[in-house]
Amino acid sequence: MDADTQSERQPEGLSAFLAPTRAWFEETFGAPTPPQLQGWPPIQRGEHTLILAPTGSGKTLAAFLWGIDQLFRTLADEQAPDDEPGVRLVYVSPLKALNNDVHRNLRRPLAGIRNMAIELGLDLPPIRVAVRSGDTPQRERRAMLKEPPHILITTPESLYLLLTSPKAREMFRTVHTVIVDEIHTLAGNKRGVHLALSLERLASLADQPVQRLGLSATIQPLEEVARFLGGSAWVGEGEDRVLAPRSVTIVDAGYHKELDLKVVTPIEDFKSLPGSSVWPMVVARVLDLVRQHKTTLVFTNNRRLAEQTADRLNEQMAAEAEGRATGLIDGGVVKGIGLMATGRGLAASTPGVVPVPVHHGSVAKEARLEMERQLKAGELPVLVGTSSLELGIDIGSVDLIVQLQSPKSVAQGLQRVGRSGHLVGQTSKGRIFPTHREDFVEAAAVAGGMLRGEVEPTHTPRHPLDVLAQQIVAMVAVETQDVQALYDQVRCAYPYTDLTWRAYQATLEMLAGRYPSQSYRELRPRLSWDRVNGKLAALPGSRLAALSNGGTIPDTGAFGAYLSDGKTTLGELEGNELLACYSFPVLPTRLSTSEEEAAAAAREIGLPVVLKIVSPQILHKSDAGGVAVGLKTEDEVRDAYRRIMASAAQYDPKAEITGVLVVKHAPAGEEIILG
Repeated sequence: MDADTQSERQPEGLSAFLAPTRAWFEETFGAPTPPQLQGWPPIQRGEHTLILAPTGSGKTLAAFLWGIDQLFRTLADEQAPDDEPGVRLVYVSPLKALNNDVHRNLRRPLAGIRNMAIELGLDLPPIRVAVRSGDTPQRERRAMLKEPPHILITTPESLYLLLTSPKAREMFRTVHTVIVDEIHTLAGNKRGVHLALSLERLASLADQPVQRLGLSATIQPLEEVARFLGGSAWVGEGEDRVLAPRSVTIVDAGYHKELDLKVVTPIEDFKSLPGSSVWPMVVARVLDLVRQHKTTLVFTNNRRLAEQTADRLNEQMAAEAEGRATGLIDGGVVKGIGLMATGRGLAASTPGVVPVPVHHGSVAKEARLEMERQLKAGELPVLVGTSSLELGIDIGSVDLIVQLQSPKSVAQGLQRVGRSGHLVGQTSKGRIFPTHREDFVEAAAVAGGMLRGEVEPTHTPRHPLDVLAQQIVAMVAVETQDVQALYDQVRCAYPYTDLTWRAYQATLEMLAGRYPSQSYRELRPRLSWDRVNGKLAALPGSRLAALSNGGTIPDTGAFGAYLSDGKTTLGELEGNELLACYSFPVLPTRLSTSEEEAAAAAREIGLPVVLKIVSPQILHKSDAGGVAVGLKTEDEVRDAYRRIMASAAQYDPKAEITGVLVVKHAPAGEEIILG
């Protein structure tokens, strides 16, 4: 059969690829999936495209493959000049874990297509791929500037930082395509608004039109998200110049993915709980499910609950290995309630028990990458995670999702349960465990919506001025801006299409240091506004302000957590309450209930130490005299213990005081050394 006949029999879209690309795809996958079959034609025509398709349906490859094919075509063209340095394709996702996964998954088509080309007697050049996120080491960041990758995988915040770097931004002049994955997590919040402005900055910087591709599994209404993805562009000249929405082709390849979904109540009556806690029953049921499946992914709604859940699972497994029915109830009292851990950390030292790991954004990069690798390889029977694992990651071995407490929304529930049976044609299996009566009602409502596919509508925030101010400072920091031209550029972003000149001008007034009251005279201006010539210029410190305050993710304060060698990184602790560190499997908790115990703990940890009161009623510990810092001797520790307990009792006589936490003191005040 000749090549023309083969091309005629190939599905529309697939026939436009290079021969090695077509051959590799057909050998690897056979036939295109619906999002690929419907998405490739508009993508190949250069249209901005939004693809809706279930998890595991191949939509990411649908977006990537044409870009990869075009890259091979361009780089292999003998008539083209030498490889022009610069990024050609930008992939943006909201999660670092998803970026790492996409980076690994791209190796398969890149290597497979080149190998197929060799079999066909062709020579295709290599394509460079790099990841740029908060995890990227400095040496890799420097190398990226010297030799830019052809494909850059990044996050919204890192894209913003690159665009605000005078050197790094230059590598975006060659960009042809930008892919925004999991767009549903961005279109309805300020983080997405921030990205929309970054996309306009990228489009303005590129020397050619930039095609935009958006991907999602759970989003409605599609028209709103398409407007968010495409933004607007100025058309016409003079008085006929108007702002018109960019046309975006919507590919609705959504189909009903089979769900095996149940809401599991671990007890018949939430009023009758042994020890007044539901967790011993929940943990026991979850462990039973883990043993019945190959790989179970346990989702929680926050990092603290994730750490507590892993701690409870570890304690229960260790207890069962010792022949006890439960490790969470001791003398009728439930352990691990409130801020405290179950306390014994037996899993790591119990023969035959592998501790359950925890994955979230504060865990060290190396640990997260290893967990992701083990998960994809099917080496982990169970992993506890948060939203850091809910998006897009291809994990074929996961056959059960456990959601502790209601997932809060239909979209999030579908994303999380979709991690199981993630491959095409598989059934996604999920079990939701409510932990109280109100949670049960909410979980049942969300589960019903998931089964019916009733995803909540997305609404993009309209012209938030805080995000606008941040991006204006960033744009002015790298080059002087014309006031009118900047206004026109900002309005191209969908959230700011109807931004009024008055609101824009008021934002500039604030940034230039003109405040409505003398009360704000201490605030320094962030830029210089030349009103005569209509120009905005940077001031000393403008770029530093833009770089140090990038993005819209709340800054809760992060403290590095290390082992006692001061070098081995465990991750980060967020916020003022450092008690979140209690459930790291390798960290024994130094909780003392007497001055002698505190002195012994300080001796074991190594002086100097910090003492902190542990009481659910005393949250502002410094106000209650509940903190002592820089204790250098055991006598100082004893005196501080007595002083803290006396001050706490005086501050709140009814307070339930669990004890005093002893922590290794870090003089710099930025790193908390534990262990």
